[in-house]
Amino acid sequence: MATILRDWSYRYQWLYDGISRLAALSVGGEARFRELALQGLTIHSDTQILDLCCGSGQTTQFLVKASQNVTGLDASPKSLQRARQNVPEASYVEAFAQEMPFADNLFDLVHISVALHEMQPQQLQKIINEVYRVLKPGGVFTLVDFHAPTNPIFWPGISIFLLLFETETAWELLKTDLAELLTKTGFEVSKSTLYAGGSLQVIQANK
Repeated sequence: MATILRDWSYRYQWLYDGISRLAALSVGGEARFRELALQGLTIHSDTQILDLCCGSGQTTQFLVKASQNVTGLDASPKSLQRARQNVPEASYVEAFAQEMPFADNLFDLVHISVALHEMQPQQLQKIINEVYRVLKPGGVFTLVDFHAPTNPIFWPGISIFLLLFETETAWELLKTDLAELLTKTGFEVSKSTLYAGGSLQVIQANK
């Protein structure tokens, strides 16, 4: 069940941004957090990038600094309205991640930041399938999301955070091996790194 704090965090941008900045302190701040999944990637000005579940453009603002061809996709009209105001350099599409209105083999890079934990298992697999479809051969899927902490010290913090701001799907993701799901779909996982005591995972996978 969603808590009132979760509802408020989506309704009020200042609260959402405050939560994001606070959570990002565990990896050195928001700027570093937003760039974690992009480390080591070669991005040119003409690289076709999809910022999947882009929200209000928190990561999109970093992607447009590297490429002039960034598309943000989100199912929330309110989030997209904010994204257009925050990052007008990108183009935006309102759609669900599991039913993307894009041609096959279109993007060089698909990025998604802390959104997969919002999905039911069936949705999660459909999204991975869709990402594989819209990526060019040799393209990269890069993601950052929650992970079950490997350091016990981090369990209280992530547990409180999930209880206050997330739903049961986030707890389900802690039991899910995303790298294995990607491999079964046809991806080749090239990088899988844990941060913040194992409570945050970054994966890069090639089509």
